[in-house]
Amino acid sequence: MIRAQLISVPRVVCLFGLLLLVACIPEQSTISILVPAEPSPTDGEHPTIADYWAGTADFRLDVEDTKLPMGESETIVTETGHYWSYLHASDRSAGAVDQCGTPVEFPGCTVVYYSEFGDIFSHQQPLVCQFACMQCPCDSETDHIDQQQYPDVHYDADTETLYLVYEYRGSTKMRTSYDGLAWSDPADVGESGHWRLWLKDCPDYERIGEHPFVPYDYECLSGAPPGVFVEDGVVYVFMGMGQAPGNMGCYKGRVGEKPENYKRCKNNPFFTGATTYGDVNAWGEDAHPNWDFRTISSAEIVPIGTGEERRFYMFYEGIRGPGPGAPGDNQFGIGLARSVTHKIDGAWEKFDDNPLILELPGNIGMGHTDVVVDDGITYMYTSLDGVVRSRLTLVWKNK
Repeated sequence: MIRAQLISVPRVVCLFGLLLLVACIPEQSTISILVPAEPSPTDGEHPTIADYWAGTADFRLDVEDTKLPMGESETIVTETGHYWSYLHASDRSAGAVDQCGTPVEFPGCTVVYYSEFGDIFSHQQPLVCQFACMQCPCDSETDHIDQQQYPDVHYDADTETLYLVYEYRGSTKMRTSYDGLAWSDPADVGESGHWRLWLKDCPDYERIGEHPFVPYDYECLSGAPPGVFVEDGVVYVFMGMGQAPGNMGCYKGRVGEKPENYKRCKNNPFFTGATTYGDVNAWGEDAHPNWDFRTISSAEIVPIGTGEERRFYMFYEGIRGPGPGAPGDNQFGIGLARSVTHKIDGAWEKFDDNPLILELPGNIGMGHTDVVVDDGITYMYTSLDGVVRSRLTLVWKNK
């Protein structure tokens, strides 16, 4: 394990108007993000995602109910070994309030849950939004207080900076932090969002096509639940591009560059989902060939190896879309892809046995496939039943 330098911060409290009410984090005088040594498929003691790709390892249920709420999560490990899980929550879902003390409307703001060992999570009381508002009361348009959805986090050890991206109204926003608690104001990422062609044109891979069970409205998409990764001084923000069929692509910019100036990655799209919805009566395993037709999003990057042998493995969420009579998307799956070379902005290939873990229909609780590598062990947080959020552990097969 390698760790970043300790970041000294005072004990943090939440401001409700002019009142100091309750600590927002467990009491500690320093915070440090743990930067794990990047695993190698040749180490042997614990399997890696490369071993999973090769068919010699598999995910097995470890903790049935982690007490993380349904939806997405993005977990990091601190230097003390504690787990912090970023996710979005509302007053309705978890009793969340903003930093002005107002209950948060659904779907909610970004909050943090904590765990000592990464198995069972809890949150401070009350559950308070991470991002300070420009002023009180908080405002949706400027503070995104009611839709800071699907947060994804990456720690860049070179600059000791946490990057956090989330979806707001189909567009992608970014904030940064040095301690995981105090965050910068939001910044737009590139030209993300969804729009109609009368406003502006879009590349073919950002076009929205026809879906048999979704009313046709917007014509372009470059957004949806995002992912973020920093490599060699370049910030990559992954996002869904287009729908029906869905594509995975990214925007990128240099560290320190304004996110609104990020440019589309040169090799967009990295890969494309199924090109048709398929048989409208197909369900479950019969729908596998079309499992990721409508949307591809929620990239989670795990690097393996070094130098020319380095590869980037990406877990992502695929959505076939709703079935006949469904009120919304109800066919979700987990996918896996990897870079063909050591370059992120290059060629990618999809795993032959997608979707992973679950049959279709999936459940609304998958969101970001939250993958953590701690002390060489690979964990995945996701929902298997649509009721609770579980932890799975990557293990060698036949052991």
